[in-house]
Order: sequence, then C-alpha cells, then structure tokens
Amino acid sequence: MAPASAASIPAVPWRVIVTRPEREAQAWAEALQARGVPCETLPLIEIAALPEPLALAQAWQAVPGHLALMFVSANAVRFFMAARPAGLSMPICRAWSTGPGTRAALLATGWPEDLIDSPAEDAPQFDSEALWDLVALRVQAAACALAPSKPSVLIVRGADAQGQLAGRDWLALKLESEGLEVLQAVAYVRQAPVFNPVQQSLARQAVGDGSAWLFSSSEAAQHLLQACPDLPLAQARALTTHPRIAQRLHQLGWGRVDLVPSGVDAQTQSIKSLT
Repeated sequence: MAPASAASIPAVPWRVIVTRPEREAQAWAEALQARGVPCETLPLIEIAALPEPLALAQAWQAVPGHLALMFVSANAVRFFMAARPAGLSMPICRAWSTGPGTRAALLATGWPEDLIDSPAEDAPQFDSEALWDLVALRVQAAACALAPSKPSVLIVRGADAQGQLAGRDWLALKLESEGLEVLQAVAYVRQAPVFNPVQQSLARQAVGDGSAWLFSSSEAAQHLLQACPDLPLAQARALTTHPRIAQRLHQLGWGRVDLVPSGVDAQTQSIKSLT
C-alpha cells in the first residue's frame, strides 16, 4: 500500500537532520517528508572514487572463485560494478547486503535477484547480524563441503582518506570462525565534509533548536565534530538506528539519543511517537 500523502499526515513539530552521504540523504529525506516528517539534509560523509583503481580491477579477476561478495553499502555496489573490466561477464556468485538500499543497487546493476541475500525491507534491523541469520546455513554447508579447502568471501567496502578500512569487522570475524577465507576490496573513499558558511550555520542552529540528527553511522557523528568543532552537544538531540551508534553518540556527549527502526515506515512511526 502506498504511503498517504504528506498533506494528509500531521507533521512532527520538529525537523530531522539526515546525515547520510548526499545521494542517500536526499532520497531518505524525501521518503520521510512524504510521510509527514520535516527534514533537512546535511551529509556528513563524502563519497569519492579511489585515486588509484588498479587494485579494484585486480579484485575483479578473482570474483568467479568466491562463495559470495558482500557489499557494505549501495556505494560499494556502484563503484565496484563501475570498475568491472571490459569483457568480463557479470558474476554468478551470491551477493550479500545488509539493507534494502544496497539490494536495490545490486538489482539496478543487473545482479540476478535470486542470487542476492539481504534482510527483508520490514526487518527490525539492517546489520551484519541480520545478514548472518540469512546466510549462516549456506556458509556452514560450503565450509563442510569444501574442507580442507577454504571457501572465500570478498567484502567490498570503503576506506577513509588515509586508506584505513571503514566499518565493522564483525562479519569478517564470524566468517573466519566458520573456516572461511575473508578478503577485502576497497571500492571508494569515505571522507569528512568541509562545511561552507550555510552548512556551518545550519549545524550550529540544529544542535540547539530541537532538531533531531538522524545517524546511521558513528563515523558521520565524528565527521560532524571535525567539520564544525565546539558544538554544544549536551543540548543536542540525536536519532540512531543501532545501539552501537547510540553508545558512540553518548560517548561524544550528545544530550539525548533515541533509537529508531531502520525501515522508513517503521522509522516514521517511531519518530512521530517521540516528543
């Protein structure tokens, strides 16, 4: 069923600041606004191409030998698929994702739907643990069938401006504990934004006017302090989609942190229930 129009849904009395990378932030803000949640976008993670893509092209040569490719984000899909060498066919292995945005990006590139493992759009959580629940039996069966050889999984992800891998290692450690070999491919660079005066003004206003900052990454929260130091976070309000991120926000000094679901419909309902 399509969501009701914004005009028919009472809006919440405060706005949400969406902090995802620009492309995702705009789409998410539009989805929330269509459901009666006023939004502004202030992307706190900038996405850039690799300065040297040779290693990514080399990673493609080994794709047919992997049990699965795990993509940490829609950007991982876009940059990895854009690097596919000319003449190399589409992979026929499984693709893993932790959320509907990444799954949609895989489908948009032509990845067969029946080869994609991803939590359902109404899943309570989009994270590595939810993905593991879907793939665990297949992984364990492959590990037994191929022993003593190790099946491999390639994790496609981003790195920061210094080349350090971005994101969690939970899934990699879990796979290794099941006897798999885990390889990593960096597909793009994640970096802190440099705010212009308008963005500086928005950030300073939004920490004190009751706005709620929506975080789906603890890295974004750290980038905010890099881009706009000395914000009075003790009076600021945040929304987050995962307890791990909430813990990091508390450590950084945010005054109020509320957990909300990951899916847009459930998230809207949760936001509207907050005061």
